[in-house]
Amino acid sequence: MNKTEAVLVEVVQRPRWWRRRWLAWTAGVIVVVAVAALGLEWGMRQIQPMLRRKVVETLSGRFHSPVELDRLELSMGHGLMVTGGGLRILYLAGPTKPDPRPNAPPMLTVEHFEFSTGWRELLRPTTRVVSVKVRGLRVRIPPKEERGGAMPDDPKRRGQPRLGIVVDTIDCTDAKVMIVTSAPGNRPLEFAISRLVLKDVGAMEPLSYEAVLVNPKPVGDVRSAGHLGPWQDDNPRETPLNGSYEFTHADLSSIHGIGGTLASTGGFSGTLGNIAVEGVTDTPDFRLDVSDHALPLHTEFRAVVDGTTGDTRLEAVKARVGRSELTAAGAVTRADGVTQAGRMPGHTTDLHVVTEKGRIEDMLVLGLKANPTLMRGVLAMRTHVVIPPGPVSVSRKMRLDGTFVIRGAEFNDPKMQQKVDALSMRAQGKPKLANARDAEVVESSMSGRFSQADGVVEVSELKYQMPGAQVQMEGKIELVGSTFELHGKVRTQATASQMTTGWKSLLLSPFDGLLKKNGAGLELPVRVTGTRSTYDLRLDFPHDTHAPAGVGSPRK
Repeated sequence: MNKTEAVLVEVVQRPRWWRRRWLAWTAGVIVVVAVAALGLEWGMRQIQPMLRRKVVETLSGRFHSPVELDRLELSMGHGLMVTGGGLRILYLAGPTKPDPRPNAPPMLTVEHFEFSTGWRELLRPTTRVVSVKVRGLRVRIPPKEERGGAMPDDPKRRGQPRLGIVVDTIDCTDAKVMIVTSAPGNRPLEFAISRLVLKDVGAMEPLSYEAVLVNPKPVGDVRSAGHLGPWQDDNPRETPLNGSYEFTHADLSSIHGIGGTLASTGGFSGTLGNIAVEGVTDTPDFRLDVSDHALPLHTEFRAVVDGTTGDTRLEAVKARVGRSELTAAGAVTRADGVTQAGRMPGHTTDLHVVTEKGRIEDMLVLGLKANPTLMRGVLAMRTHVVIPPGPVSVSRKMRLDGTFVIRGAEFNDPKMQQKVDALSMRAQGKPKLANARDAEVVESSMSGRFSQADGVVEVSELKYQMPGAQVQMEGKIELVGSTFELHGKVRTQATASQMTTGWKSLLLSPFDGLLKKNGAGLELPVRVTGTRSTYDLRLDFPHDTHAPAGVGSPRK
């Protein structure tokens, strides 16, 4: 017989009065437990609206906004477990007027949240919560013109509101920030945040944060950590901010017209309205869609960003593309203008770019599909760059206006260089060397003005100098089709008779005086044309059987 059976036998064998007392005790215990359970349920029913009210009042006072909460439930586990969902905050930006539109969507919603706390903490005026888990956070920032205006400063509301709940850590998953544009047909700019951890939330001091998100344009992964706050209700732009970031695997092809994979690291500090940022970027395969070629691009930059609008002032940018070094300064600002095509959302980039140590072949590699590029040489350039917003390719909508100087220029195509060498020899009065295989390779220089719009580069005031000749030209370059055409005139040092040999020289000698023009031995029209893979230099020069192909042919 086991112990249980022995106890039952003993109970049966005992007097009836003892059995009645044992049954009474058992019933009493059951009643007490039932009463306690009912009391606990009643207490939780009483506490639940109190806690719900505390949550709503805390958020409402913190953001000066109406707050709605669909559900909040309590359960007993390790302490008191609180779960809720359907949280909505109408607006966020300091003390502002409500959105005047009927049924305006809230600026912040939370699908689900949960946290645990103790009974004592719950009954205190300020409840401290160690950790809150949030899922499905959605922040919607409407266009500026659709937000409520700022309310006049009320002395009674100055300072931080008294908080009913203070949270040490908020751990958010599946969060999104959406910046909405008022332009019809344009989708909101969305930042998908896979995880966001906020610490010391609600304290009257800066909160720390760690975030992992996907940047929408260019698409890439961003990790950032730093501090934010304390929040300045009267002027949110003055809220302090600092931190560091790492931007990796950024696909530049998400910006129409350019390509490559960018990585960037840096740090920032300041306020939401004035964030100083310093960082570096590396793109080993930067390219434009008008070219089949890519070059490595490295930049170091210092900028000031308005975190409330996205406007950026680029104070200093140092870039190295291929073997060329450039510096730039300017701004990226919101485009609020309206064109014939309608409102143009987005930002306008306005830069002043200078290079003193550049290579013309690097610029041609990025701008043309021709292989090899037309020429090589040292480039100095100053240009004003404007890139307006819109869905058009960067290479087509980019506008340029500047000047350039090329020194030590040589053509990459051997046949083209031979034509230039031959022309130089004739222009110097050395026609016998024009076709010599061992003729000296001529280095030339070039300067001029250029502008670009709609994918076409217009070149004006082009001055091309080589030993014995000066060329003045103008023309255009089609970036998309990789074609170009330049035309003008060449002025030679030698006279017509000095540029030829044999009987032709004797025949032209009496006319040298007539053919001289404005101090030049001879002045002739010249044209240079080309496509992706062919170049052609032609002169209206008297036919010479010894001239290189293309030189001396009638102009078409």
